[in-house]
Amino acid sequence: MSQQSRAQRRRDERGGSHAPPPRDPMRPIYLGFAIIVVLVFLGFGIFRWHETQRIAAIYATPTPAASLAPGAKPQPTPFQLVDGGTLGENLFPKGDSSIGGRGLPVDGIKCDSAPEPVLLHVHQHLALIVNGKQIAIPEYIGFVPNPTNPQTGCLYWIHTHDAEGIIHVESPHVRLFHLGDFFAIWGQPLRANDVAGFKGPVTVWLNGNRYTGDAKQIPLIAHQQIVIEVGKALPPPLYTFPPGD
Repeated sequence: MSQQSRAQRRRDERGGSHAPPPRDPMRPIYLGFAIIVVLVFLGFGIFRWHETQRIAAIYATPTPAASLAPGAKPQPTPFQLVDGGTLGENLFPKGDSSIGGRGLPVDGIKCDSAPEPVLLHVHQHLALIVNGKQIAIPEYIGFVPNPTNPQTGCLYWIHTHDAEGIIHVESPHVRLFHLGDFFAIWGQPLRANDVAGFKGPVTVWLNGNRYTGDAKQIPLIAHQQIVIEVGKALPPPLYTFPPGD
């Protein structure tokens, strides 16, 4: 062994070598992985926050006099909604029309034959008024009986139980539904000049105020009050939901 090698060995034993440690070639990969993990957790947190806000909006009860048009004032009526009642003239048969929900999915909304856990349960009220006369929204919209056994069948996540005009949203998924979904299940038109077969100029009121957007896009959130007038436009009535609804 050479003298230089022995001197080098002695320096190494005394710690005299100042050569930097070898660089870990995996360090950039570790750093990139750590950044990805942080971004995933950050994205998940933002998603959870967004979902919390969306669920809160779906469950929120809107103010009856929500400002949708300047100067619009609600005209309350003393009528109290009662579960199991009828409001308006019965002109429609019970249930869906021949082109409505027949058990197949409608706009991604299923007709369940077996009860599923309900994660979203909210009610809205729909009033249809034609030339000043209220027309009853039929009961059992969204119910599809079994022809061989009327006691069985399936139930859409959006349906009615009576002819009061109360819409029930009972869904195993938390998502936003719209008035257009209800009319699609019912199998009736909802257009600017044709609502459920009644033709003429259409005026839509939402929570007592004039609504000028697409009626199909009205969200079905808790205690939403929707009044659709065909023909003569009058101050919209407001209703009081049954206790507990």
